[in-house]
Amino acid sequence: MTTPRYFPLVDVSGTPHARGVQHGRAVPERVARSIALYKSQLGKRGVDEATLRRLAQSMAQVIEAYDATYLEELRGIAEGAGATLEDVITINCRTEMMFGHADLQQSLEAPAKAPSSEDGDCTGLLVLPGRSDTGRLMHAHNWDWREECVDTGIVLRIRREEGPDILSFTEAGALARHGFNANGVSLTGNSLSSDEDFRKGAGVPLVLLRRRVLEAANLAQAMRAIWDSRRYCANNMILAQAGAGDGAGMSLETSPGEIFWVMPEDDLLVHTNHWLCPAARVKLRDPYMGERVDSLYRQHRVENALRRVSGPIGWDHVKAILADEFGKPDGVLRSPKPASFASISATVATTLIDAGNKTMWIARKPYEARNFQEYTL
Repeated sequence: MTTPRYFPLVDVSGTPHARGVQHGRAVPERVARSIALYKSQLGKRGVDEATLRRLAQSMAQVIEAYDATYLEELRGIAEGAGATLEDVITINCRTEMMFGHADLQQSLEAPAKAPSSEDGDCTGLLVLPGRSDTGRLMHAHNWDWREECVDTGIVLRIRREEGPDILSFTEAGALARHGFNANGVSLTGNSLSSDEDFRKGAGVPLVLLRRRVLEAANLAQAMRAIWDSRRYCANNMILAQAGAGDGAGMSLETSPGEIFWVMPEDDLLVHTNHWLCPAARVKLRDPYMGERVDSLYRQHRVENALRRVSGPIGWDHVKAILADEFGKPDGVLRSPKPASFASISATVATTLIDAGNKTMWIARKPYEARNFQEYTL
């Protein structure tokens, strides 16, 4: 038997720059792995070092315009980890730079290439208190992405003076990914694609938008953060807020031009990687649906499994449902498989969020063993 390995917990507090320094100093080797991963991915897409630096510098302007304190935090991460600011920006803008580099290069008067799309396949779900055996809202997610991220992931606990504290599972060097805050607001994200993506110049990087959502005082403020954003590509975000024996949540399907919503039915909500809102399916074309057709049966199987539970739903039910290997390796739980640089390869982590109890459990490499580590805020 091997000893289970978990994602390290990183505690940060103070000013944005100080938080960044603490982050970088705590996990410099993981930050270095994140940098190496995305520089390699960009290189395989034909982006050389000089162009990468120029893209990162252009994104620095976008970040500063959105929130200058975020750029200060990234400077701190770079300082603490012994990296360059451009390298840390690459981690935080990896979706925009990896899949929108053609459009970004056009804005720099460089030759353009055909846009591509993120091929990350994830599964997220909500169980509202009326169906939960704890009487609290349940929020869970499988993050499917590059297998290498099992060694770049961290849990970031952020003590903030300017708003609610945050507990976020993220990539080392990045400001946020999934998680919750002290006010019970929780967030997970799933990739979507539309024919509007990466065509209108850089918008708010997804990492920073997710961080803004996790800073929200309540669910309405979290939703407004998304409505107020200038978006560069499609994405689905499951938002919720847990209260004392109560809660609410929804899925916001976003494209660069519009936002659509999907509400829970019978206190349950599931979202994989295709558009669910009927209006979105009429208005938008997904040019990459053929590459993620398994999203259809993943959605159906998780929904059916939740509905088949007689009585209240517990975390053991959720764990088993997110471990469904039907269609292996292309199941709800994804096993590593040969992958091109453009495709996903495995379920990096399964995350369970009980924001009402300020607790989160995460299993690293759940396709090998589902050993969950508890993290608290």
